Amino acid sequence: MKPNFEKMSNKELTAYVLENREDMEALDTLVDRRTPDSEATIYPTMFTEDGVPIKRNIDIGKEAIAQRVEQVNQKQKNSQN
Repeated sequence: MKPNFEKMSNKELTAYVLENREDMEALDTLVDRRTPDSEATIYPTMFTEDGVPIKRNIDIGKEAIAQRVEQVNQKQKNSQN
């Protein structure tokens, strides 16, 4: 009997998919939960085609990561209160 994928958290479903890679229904459910491309944030490439770092784009990436870490930390802090 298959688990109810709709009731599983993303973390649980991801673990299930990794253990049951042939289960396309579970994979479809997980993929359907992703952020649509229309809502996704697309960041510029970090390197030129020949592998040269683009400092400004790397700075943008670092700032985005720092903001995301802050969001996660704030969410954890709020859930503890």
